[in-house]
Amino acid sequence: MIEHQLLGAGLGAIIGAVLALTGAGGGILAVPLLVFGLGLSMVEAAPVGLLAVGLAAAVGAVLGLRQGLVRYRAALFIALIGVAAAPFGLMLAHRLPNTPLQLVFAGVLVYACLRIWRKAAKELRGEANEAHRFIEPCVLNPLQGRLRWTLPCARALAFTGALSGLLSGLLGVGGGFVIIPALNRYTNLRMASIVSTSLAVIALVSTGSVVSASLAGVMHWQVGAPFAVGAVLGLLLSRPLAARLAGPRLQQMFAVAGWAAALLLAGKALLG
Repeated sequence: MIEHQLLGAGLGAIIGAVLALTGAGGGILAVPLLVFGLGLSMVEAAPVGLLAVGLAAAVGAVLGLRQGLVRYRAALFIALIGVAAAPFGLMLAHRLPNTPLQLVFAGVLVYACLRIWRKAAKELRGEANEAHRFIEPCVLNPLQGRLRWTLPCARALAFTGALSGLLSGLLGVGGGFVIIPALNRYTNLRMASIVSTSLAVIALVSTGSVVSASLAGVMHWQVGAPFAVGAVLGLLLSRPLAARLAGPRLQQMFAVAGWAAALLLAGKALLG
């Protein structure tokens, strides 16, 4: 049992380091690591992965809040919708067999890594972000420094929260790969503020999903606690390296690792 917990803490440290070096999307590798490293099923791995990603995201969100980067009203609104949607994802996860769940997760992982690869490729080519060719429904009031709340803005943020919450409960992913592109598309916030706000949403939605999983009796705390502690330690220890190592090439390496994990998950699901 102790060896199992130490292995869990070590795997958690890897996820924490990946989060520190690649940003909010790095936590999507938590579930594949738990499936292959500790032999958990998708239903067992999802809440454990969320616990670790949520705690690590909370650390990043607190740091962003202290720097004034978190749009806390938007984060709370998105998170409330996400927390309400998460139990439906958890219920669906219990109704689906393990094989379809693994295939769905593999598909989501491929999509998330494709977005990361494309973003890194644009950075390497020196291309500007194209998200703001459109009129954003959520814009900052220059006098107050707050988002202007309109019906289109609320609708866009509510959809973002519902999708991230559903995926959180269903697959055990934090939803950074949904929230960051959505905030980039629907708001005129700076990227530093988008990432910090996204981390706050991930922390809040993950908390709701972990509570739902605990009430449903599917949270393995013997595995989850060491894994989460390892993730936070890995994040804190890797943060000083992030400025020197992080960059588009590292993002592309992460995307390739994600595709490999997706291929392994799909192979395991189809071939047993």
